[in-house]
Amino acid sequence: MKSNGKMAQLTATPRTEKKGAALRLLRQGGRVPAVVYGPGQEGSSIHVDEKEVLKVARTGRSEMFNLNVEGGKTIPVLIKDQQERNGRLLHVDFLQISKNKPISVSVSIDFQGTAAGSKAGGVFQTQETQLEVEGLPADLPTSIEVDVSGLDIGDRLTAADIKLNKGLTLVTSAESIIASVMPPQAVEEEPTASAEEAEPAAEEKAEEE
Repeated sequence: MKSNGKMAQLTATPRTEKKGAALRLLRQGGRVPAVVYGPGQEGSSIHVDEKEVLKVARTGRSEMFNLNVEGGKTIPVLIKDQQERNGRLLHVDFLQISKNKPISVSVSIDFQGTAAGSKAGGVFQTQETQLEVEGLPADLPTSIEVDVSGLDIGDRLTAADIKLNKGLTLVTSAESIIASVMPPQAVEEEPTASAEEAEPAAEEKAEEE
C-alpha cells in the first residue's frame, strides 16, 4: 500500500463565468472550471491551471492537498469528481475536508505479480479497479497494492481478502469480487461499443456548471 507524501499545493482563482462560451474561453487559455463543495455550502465557483491540477489528479483521488484560493483562504480538499474528454480536463469538483473527520473515498487497486493460474493457461480478469475505504485524510493511501500471484485457476479474490493498513475501514461490500482466474474455455468475448457510441457527453454537462 502506497502512502501519501508531502501535501501538494494548488492555486485557484474565483470565477463568475458560468455559461458555456465563457467556460470554453477559460479552457482555451489552459484553465479548468471547478467548484469547491464543503459543509453547509452549495459550492464556490473557481478555475485552476490545467497542468497543475493534472499533477494532483494523477496521484489519485484519495490524495489530500491544499487549495489556495486567491483573495481567500487555504483549505484542505480532495478531488470529488472530474470530467474529461480526449485527455483534457473539462471540469473538477473539489471537496473541502476536515483533517480530523473520517471520510470515504474510492482508491485505485494496484495489482502486483502474475497469477499462478495465468501461467497454467487460465485468464486473469479484474472485476473491480477501485476499493472504497474510510479513514482520516492523512491515513488514506494513493493506491492499494494487491498481490495476485497466489491466484490459481478458479480462484477469486474478494474485497475481504485485501489487507488494509491500520486506520482504514472497508466500505466496499466484503463479498465483492475484485479479481478472478477463469479457465480459457469460460472466457467469452463481449462486443464492444463503437467509439461514437461510447463517447460521453461530458463536455455538454461540464459547460452547464
